[in-house]
Amino acid sequence: MVGIKDVARQAGVSVGTVSNVINRPDMVSEDTRARVLSVIEQLGYVRSESARQLRAGRSRIIALLVLDMANPFFVDVASGAERAARETGLGVMLCNSGESPSEEADYLGLFAEQRVRGVLVTPADTSGRNIVSFRRHGIPFVFVDRVVPSAEACSVSVDDIEGGRLAVDHLIERGHERIVYVSGPMHLAQCQDRRAGALDALAAAGLPAESLAHIEAERLDVPSGRDAGARLLGMANRPTAVFCANDLLALGVLQALYAAGIAVPEEIALVGYDDIEFAAAAAVPLTSVRQPAYRMGRAAADLLIEETGDAAEEHEHRRIVFQPELVVRASTLGKSGRAVR
Repeated sequence: MVGIKDVARQAGVSVGTVSNVINRPDMVSEDTRARVLSVIEQLGYVRSESARQLRAGRSRIIALLVLDMANPFFVDVASGAERAARETGLGVMLCNSGESPSEEADYLGLFAEQRVRGVLVTPADTSGRNIVSFRRHGIPFVFVDRVVPSAEACSVSVDDIEGGRLAVDHLIERGHERIVYVSGPMHLAQCQDRRAGALDALAAAGLPAESLAHIEAERLDVPSGRDAGARLLGMANRPTAVFCANDLLALGVLQALYAAGIAVPEEIALVGYDDIEFAAAAAVPLTSVRQPAYRMGRAAADLLIEETGDAAEEHEHRRIVFQPELVVRASTLGKSGRAVR
């Protein structure tokens, strides 16, 4: 790999002169600057950003660690964070924990080694051990898509209890009293909160908690949704409606119902969560609880940039909570747009 010494030797100047050409070109004569730049282009020299970071004591890279990059929701979160970062001359390193606490710990260790400027993280480890361990490195972090009351850090999230309430209120209004909640792993706070909201809706309607059955899927993805759909079809007292913890699960359930010849929504109504782009494009357009994913990513990055910027000493931790919105489509309504129950 070509180094700055190689450039200096080829151009017949000192290493300091090459450094000045790169960082303080006004300090070098025009002829010398042209000669050094010509050698840089000829040799293909690229300065070492890691060495520059060591000298400056800070990085220009923000790390974003999400649960599942296959989920379009997190793609939109990343887009919002990347836009905010670019506007301040920073870059984003995107990583995927795969909902695994151990992989999350590995990545947090990597971020510490790379001395990233800060970390945006959707925690997979709900015990908080990974974050406690990471905190000792002194690298700021912001939670995305959840709130951790015990942690001294900023967070950006959606009111998932309200989101669960919206989904099940909608189903109850359409006459459904036997509902199943298809969740991802219940150690995830998002899955817990969305179920809590669903139960709140039942209680407010005077329906017993037993009206909500529960199927816990292995992951928050389409294959796990198909598996949950097969399990649902095998239930003795089959529900008339399904609320899924995200749209990927809902799309998998929809596939299983379609394969079994079950009409949606005529026989079973279906609600998802996130309102990803594919929700509206499904064979039966999916009713979903919308989260403002892009705005969440941008807000989280803005908080981190503020905490790591020139006015960091004045920064105060804040919790931003967005409100969800129910988007009603054909999976809970008939073709006419009216309820079928």
